[in-house]
Order: sequence, then structure tokens, then C-alpha cells
Amino acid sequence: MLPAKPRKEGLRVIRGGRNRLSERIMPNRHDTTTGQDSMKRRDFLKVTGIGAAGAATLAAPAIAQSMPEIKWRLTASWPKSLDTLWGGVEVMAKLVAEATDNKFQLQTFAGGEIVPGLQVLDAVQNGTVEMGHTASYYYFGKDPTFAFGTAVPFGPNQRLNQAWYMHGGGRELLNELYKNYNVTTFLAGNTGCQMGGWFRKEIKTVDDLKGLKMRIGGFAGRVMAKLGVVPQQLAGGDIYPALEKGTIDAAEWVGPYDDEKLGFNKVAPNYYFPGWWEGGPMLLGLVNLEKWNSLPKSYQSILEQAGQTANSWMMAKYDQANPAALKKLLAGGTKLRPFSPEILQACLKATKEIYTETSASNANFKKVLDSVQGFTSNGYQWWQVAELGYDGFMARNAQG
Repeated sequence: MLPAKPRKEGLRVIRGGRNRLSERIMPNRHDTTTGQDSMKRRDFLKVTGIGAAGAATLAAPAIAQSMPEIKWRLTASWPKSLDTLWGGVEVMAKLVAEATDNKFQLQTFAGGEIVPGLQVLDAVQNGTVEMGHTASYYYFGKDPTFAFGTAVPFGPNQRLNQAWYMHGGGRELLNELYKNYNVTTFLAGNTGCQMGGWFRKEIKTVDDLKGLKMRIGGFAGRVMAKLGVVPQQLAGGDIYPALEKGTIDAAEWVGPYDDEKLGFNKVAPNYYFPGWWEGGPMLLGLVNLEKWNSLPKSYQSILEQAGQTANSWMMAKYDQANPAALKKLLAGGTKLRPFSPEILQACLKATKEIYTETSASNANFKKVLDSVQGFTSNGYQWWQVAELGYDGFMARNAQG
């Protein structure tokens, strides 16, 4: 007797016996129970009036149907020529649009296109724009506590600063302050430890600082003033002409990549390090509080995640770009110089004095300072065990 030919059931060839899985996927057309179910479904569609188009509507994700179309204006403190600071803004706007299928769009404006770069907080506060991207310490004059939203002299490094903001209560403390200005914040960038700036003449002692006109903002400006410096607060695009004309004698900005783009090396040959006033400066996304509260929760979450992406992108971009930029500057004649121990110690002493003075008159400043210093002290105890030991060894043995 010849063996029976295999039968095809569903999508598989079966030898002997029926395949239960294929029965579930593609039931036998003679199965009366399944046929009755199919008829019931057809009858239901007829009764309810739902055809193919209606069924497709039911199948669409509920979130897609509930996403409103929103367009915000975002003004930044940066010129478009600084493609890392401005690049973080573009990264954020692009991600928000893609994550919402273009339902939520951020229309971006560089510093000066809507408002000057140092007036972003005011524009967000009064509703001129819905959102801003800036350095919080620009608004030090309103309240010195704003400095903690970016960096304070001899404050935490890059990672400890954002760890304090994210997990050490920093965001909550800062948003208490910003709430008074009808604004809320989220993390949206970090430049890493900055340089000490460009000087037209060599600085060896504290006495060399006296009478020096320097572009340096926020809290650091007050520290330098205590040592005889005349601080000036200028937006990035205004620094070069001021240095070139001799209106200022020195200026700090960010680091090699951005500084070389702005051409400071052409008018001030002495490049100092480290920027003790900005060990790990954060950049924040500022949102008008009323506009933030009106956003769907999904949009709030997307906006915050876009800020986190911009933060990671910016840190990685600076780590990639600064080494090559510094080599280029040195090859072009820039003189790289460390601040002397005498100057650093004098700056640290002045910083501590100003912290004490400001804390005595501003309870909110003291509250945030205590939080930052407590978090940083614990953090550096850990860093001394692993991070600094490893980094120090690797730096000493780096090739090239």
C-alpha cells in the first residue's frame, strides 16, 4: 500500500496528523464554528455601520488620535555659527518633531533674531516666546541663585553637576526659583569644564589682574572684581570686536572649539586654564510655566527626553571637537598657560568670602549652595577613589 501524500494545512506541510498551530492560524474552511463566527462579525459590522474605513479608524493608535498640533517659538542665547551650542537646540527641535510625527514643532531662533541673547529668560517669562535655551547664570543680576542653573566658581564638574540636578534635588530647588518668574526648566546641554579665557598680556600674579577689563559673567565676575578685575557681561557675538578694539583686555567663553571659531586667538594670544568658574556648566531649556502646564503629558515627556538627547549630544560633541581645535590653536601660535597657584588660591578665598556674604542676605541662595556643596563633597570622595586615579594615570601615559 502506497503511503498517503502529505496534506497542506495552513502554511506548513504536515505528515500524518493535523497541525494544531496551523489550525489556529488558518482554520479549515469547512469548520462550521469558525464560519458562524465570521458571519457574526459581518453582521456586527452591518448593524453598527462600520465598514473598512471605520475598522481602520478603530485600529489606529489612540495616542495618534489625541496628539494636538502645536507650534512653539524657541529663542536661544547662541549665534548659529557656534554649531555645538546651537547644534544642541537643533537636535532637540528635530527630535520633538520626529517623535510626534510633526504634530509638535519648535521653531528655533538664534540670539538676536527675536530678543538679544542675554534676554531669553525675560522673553519666556512674559510669553514673547514659549521656550528658551540659555545659560542660567546670565540672570545672576536678578538673583544670584540663578548661577546654580549653570555653574558656580569652584563648583562640581560636568557629571556631578548634572547628577545633582537630576538626582540630588537640584531641579526641584531651581524650579522653585524659576516658578517666581513664570518659568520651569529641564536639562538641555553641558559644555564640560571650560577654559580660563584669552588675555592680551601674560598674567602671573594677583597684582596683574588689577584694573583688567574682562568679559566674564555672573558669580565669577563678582569674584574677579574682588581681586581688582572690572567684569563685563557680553553675548558671544560681541566679544571679538570688544577684544579687537581694546574695549576689554581679556575674555572667557567656552573652550578651544568654540573659541577658535570666534577668532579670539587673533587678538589675544595668551590662553589660560582651567576655567575654575565653570567646572561643568549646564544649559537649561526654559519653558513658560503656563504653556508647560497646558501641554499634554506625552508632549512634556517628549520635550524632556529631547533635552536629555541634546545634553548627551553636546557633551560628546565637545569631547570630540576640543582636542583637535586646541592642537590647531597651538600650531597657530597660541600660548597655552595655567593660572598660577597664587591666582587660583586667591580666587578660591574670594569665592568663599562671597558665598558667605551672599548666604547671609539670601536664604534661598544658601539653601541651594548647601545642597550643591554637600552633593559635590560626597561625589568627589568617590571620584578620588576611582575616576581621578584612573584619569590621572591615563593622562600621564597618553600617546600623541
